Amino acid sequence: MFTGIVTGLGRIVHVQSLGEGASHGKRLVIETPPGYLDDVQAGDSIALNGACMTATSFDTQACRFSVDISSESLDKTAGLDAAGPVNLEKALRAHDRLGGHIVSGHVDGLGVVTHFAPVGESWELRIAAPKALASFLAYKGSITVNGVSLTVNRVDDHPPERAGDCEFSINLIPHTLSNTTLGALKAGHRVNLEVDLIARYVARMLGKSEPA
Repeated sequence: MFTGIVTGLGRIVHVQSLGEGASHGKRLVIETPPGYLDDVQAGDSIALNGACMTATSFDTQACRFSVDISSESLDKTAGLDAAGPVNLEKALRAHDRLGGHIVSGHVDGLGVVTHFAPVGESWELRIAAPKALASFLAYKGSITVNGVSLTVNRVDDHPPERAGDCEFSINLIPHTLSNTTLGALKAGHRVNLEVDLIARYVARMLGKSEPA
């Protein structure tokens, strides 16, 4: 489990195919900030851009660890198939503060950035989400975008020129932009989305469909 509070900025520095063909996954080597891996052991869970992965090996001196990601996970996530920056979060411990919201690290769908622009001292980020996720998005509810716990400010179930999708809006403060990869987003970028866990159970109890 996670909280959606990014604890470090990492970078995928090496991507190795685990076999030929689309059915094979990849091995990623991720570089971390100094000291980030001091309390990490092989087998620990670390979220990469919101996707829970298992650390298969690590080198504390080089500040690097590796994960194996399946072809299924690659197909259902964004930003994990090539070198580049990633948001890092270690798994929640029982005595940690729950600063964001309860996050499982399982990506429910891919969103597309439709708008990202400054509004006063903050930035407004709009994301088109698959229609299957629309019922799990609510005003002042929680959403995880690339592993970052955020608050939904607006939901539009029928956005113009986005047939089949819904669009939600969030505000990002300067601290979030400086300490996550979200500041580099642009219109057209794909992002990993995870809906609120409580919303999942409410939908289940009401007999509504779960995220695809």
